[in-house]
Amino acid sequence: MGEYRNKVRVIAGKYRRRLLAFPDVDGLRPTPDRVRTTLFNWLGAELDGLACLDLFAGSGALGFEAASRGARRVVMVERDRSALALLKDNRRLLDADEIDVVAGDALAYLRSARERFDLVFLDPPFGLDLLPALLPLLPALLAPGARVYLEATRLPELAGWRVLKQGSAGAVRYALVEADVAEPA
Repeated sequence: MGEYRNKVRVIAGKYRRRLLAFPDVDGLRPTPDRVRTTLFNWLGAELDGLACLDLFAGSGALGFEAASRGARRVVMVERDRSALALLKDNRRLLDADEIDVVAGDALAYLRSARERFDLVFLDPPFGLDLLPALLPLLPALLAPGARVYLEATRLPELAGWRVLKQGSAGAVRYALVEADVAEPA
């Protein structure tokens, strides 16, 4: 796999304390340990058997953490070739058969996916302001009761979404939301 300066640590679960390399790619910044700890405390032990989508996988910090904590399936989508290669290497290193690494663009993946997910990690590069374009595409891929984790420097208007939890760390804003589905009359 070569030697990389950048490493992210899996916090808990079966891959706990494993250090995973990631490349020096413009805009790639793993979710900090403190924020990941908060997120996974919010989620609790509810990852067992869940299908998760890590849409801008980057370092894989969120997806590997979900797999480590019992997710049945984790799909990691990444378009950067060097990040993609390291995600695949790390998947092999951990022998993480529950992880599927997909090469591609996040918007294109959302438009073509047929699978439903229980948990989606949506942490696009901060400079691109993609959340307003991505959020309307998500409900078609969500299983009943699904939750979506958002991370950005500024969270967009969340009409149609119920905020379950939210927080901040420095300039980073993050929230756990679910689709606000009206009860049938």
